[in-house]
Amino acid sequence: MNNIFIRLSPMVVAALFFIGCSNIKYLPEGENLYVKGEVKIDTDTIPDRYIAPLTTNLEDLLRPKPNTTILGMRPQLYLYNIAGEPKSDRGFRNWLKNKVGQPPVLLSDVNREYNENILRNRLENLGFFNAQVASDTTIENRKATVTYTATPHIIYRINSVTFEVDSSELGKAIKATEPESLLQPGRPYSLDNIIAERERIDWAIKNAGYYYFSPDHLIVEVDSTGKDHHVDLFVKVKEETPAKAKQPYYINNIYIYPNYKLTESGYQRADSTQAERYRGYYIIDPEHTFRRFALANAIIFYPGELYTRGDQSRTLRQLVGMGNFSFVRNEFVDVDSGKTNRLDAYYYLTPMPKRGLRTELLGKTAAVYNGSEINVNWQHRNAFKSAELLTFTVFGGFETQTGGNVNLNSSFYRYGAEVSLSFPRMIAPFNWQPTRKYVPRSIFQVGYEYLNRRTAYSLNSMRFSFGYQWQESIEKNHDLKVLEVAYVQPRNITESYQAMLDTVPPLRHAIEPMFTFGPLYNYTRTNTTNAELKHTYYIKGGLDLSANLYGIIRGANARKGRQYQILDAYFSQYVKMEADFRHYMKLGANATLASRAMAGFGYSYGNSTQLPYVKQFFMGGPNGLRAFRARALGPGSYTPEFYGEDNFFADQTGDIKFELNTEYRAKLASIIHWAAFIDAGNIWLQHSDPNKPGAAFSRHFINEMAVGAGLGLRFDLSFLILRTDLAMPLRIPYRPKGERWVLDEINFRNSDWRRNNLVFNLAIGYPF
Repeated sequence: MNNIFIRLSPMVVAALFFIGCSNIKYLPEGENLYVKGEVKIDTDTIPDRYIAPLTTNLEDLLRPKPNTTILGMRPQLYLYNIAGEPKSDRGFRNWLKNKVGQPPVLLSDVNREYNENILRNRLENLGFFNAQVASDTTIENRKATVTYTATPHIIYRINSVTFEVDSSELGKAIKATEPESLLQPGRPYSLDNIIAERERIDWAIKNAGYYYFSPDHLIVEVDSTGKDHHVDLFVKVKEETPAKAKQPYYINNIYIYPNYKLTESGYQRADSTQAERYRGYYIIDPEHTFRRFALANAIIFYPGELYTRGDQSRTLRQLVGMGNFSFVRNEFVDVDSGKTNRLDAYYYLTPMPKRGLRTELLGKTAAVYNGSEINVNWQHRNAFKSAELLTFTVFGGFETQTGGNVNLNSSFYRYGAEVSLSFPRMIAPFNWQPTRKYVPRSIFQVGYEYLNRRTAYSLNSMRFSFGYQWQESIEKNHDLKVLEVAYVQPRNITESYQAMLDTVPPLRHAIEPMFTFGPLYNYTRTNTTNAELKHTYYIKGGLDLSANLYGIIRGANARKGRQYQILDAYFSQYVKMEADFRHYMKLGANATLASRAMAGFGYSYGNSTQLPYVKQFFMGGPNGLRAFRARALGPGSYTPEFYGEDNFFADQTGDIKFELNTEYRAKLASIIHWAAFIDAGNIWLQHSDPNKPGAAFSRHFINEMAVGAGLGLRFDLSFLILRTDLAMPLRIPYRPKGERWVLDEINFRNSDWRRNNLVFNLAIGYPF
């Protein structure tokens, strides 16, 4: 392998050199290829930590952009050049040149004076009123770089902010917003902040009923005379502001068109003379496609109320969130041509197709396991004319082990079906409305799955749940299953698997009948959608309860022989809690430090001594501790045992989990990114198990943490991210004390070490 690499390296270098030279030879006579535009900040008045962000900000403004490069090459320019001149508007050569290729960006295309003015203007908008910008060009081997030297001088700061408004109702409303102003004395002058301030005031004023008010009706005057690099700002309403923008408006009539159809001649709406009045609204739905209460519940406005932008936004969000309309459009119309301060509201709703069928074929990969799955999903929107969504899904798939030690449990196929009915409202015996900002959902689900591990056993699983999902804000989500019931029964246990149960006791837990019932709640909070923040986070917490009250009433105590069954299965009695915290810190435009801390705790009592197998935690795999195979680590310091000729090992699960991860992510070139990571964690059992020495959780759990590290590549294809990770263990918890750190054993040149320690993971998406 090394000899091949040595022979290929000169060829690769030569090829890269040839591509680079080829682009130059195609240039017109006297022209140079524009390869870079850069900005240098010449100042001693700006702290060093602000120089790099300011430089990036200014360089983004330079035009034109040079040809796209990948690892220093310009492949699109090369393809453009070798395509030559197409003989027609069709064909491969035309496609290669005009669709794939990229024409050369020449130095003559660069207008230095224009860029200088753009940079100077941007610096002035940031408060550097006396900024100077000069430029220079360097050419080497017909490749040109233009360097812009910016001298910002001293930044101007805000001295005072005055809201100069009259005593009218509009003036009072604007004055009332002053405490939340974005313009504060002492802060640097910024045109962006002034624009944002106008928009902030506009939002507040529209929320007070001033429908026709606009940010353009505001002006912020700047006075820098006689000040030592300071400015005074004066917020005013323009004198030419029209009268109707100065008065609040009220809602008159509300018209709802739930069948606003798109035809060849454009949109078509039903005749408003066919309107039915319901709870103060006029609903024009002659075909009765929707129940009236479902539409009325989505409208926040009510006739006679003051118009507010907040209510308008919530109404549109409610209508879109119903999930039954492909387009939602509305308009407000003056009553009596503006002679009164009243508005008629019109909502035009274009329904989605009532029924839809979707088929998905998925490829699945994780560590050494690969497989495929097909899902057929049929949906019926507005199933009972109240915007319900009825979904029927059938699925089937298989997974097989394609590497590593053979595991008796690894190969399987499964199939099943699920029926879901979702209501865009809270269905409860009492009036409960957690929010009107977003559409809450009540969801019923019933499902069945058959799992066949061909050489081991098969499982029949049935489940039912009823619960609610609602969004409290753009950052907060709630998922409450008031009742979730799961029932699992094993079937067709093979002789080979049965023979293993006596020598591998943990295998018995995987095929135990299971019956769980109780509530389940998950809370999620995140601000990762805000791309402007340097620090973002994701928090998820969950609580899972099963048969707690029922077990107490029955007086269940498995340790004393009082254990009860439901449908030939011992019901599970436990409390399970999980927490997942993630933090993302931007280290630049193309670099991020991502970290995660996870903890899980399961407490079984009464009718149970441990969590059900499907509810237990596991460690390892492509989304966890990547230096260890999925389910191949723990619990605690227990040493996984291999059995039989096939080196079979049982999946390792636990009742308690703790995991830490941190990963540095950065862009290499184009769609290629890389990462360096380190993971730590383990699982433990709640109680001691004589078959698994060292598996119980104790106060010495830190000494039983596994540690792994590695490198990875990510290929960002926009519609998905393909991830490859190569990891190795740094600390192995089941080794004797004092020998768990294995840093001194690392030997990449040894084939046996590589085979036993390097773990390759192929997955879709980021691990966290």
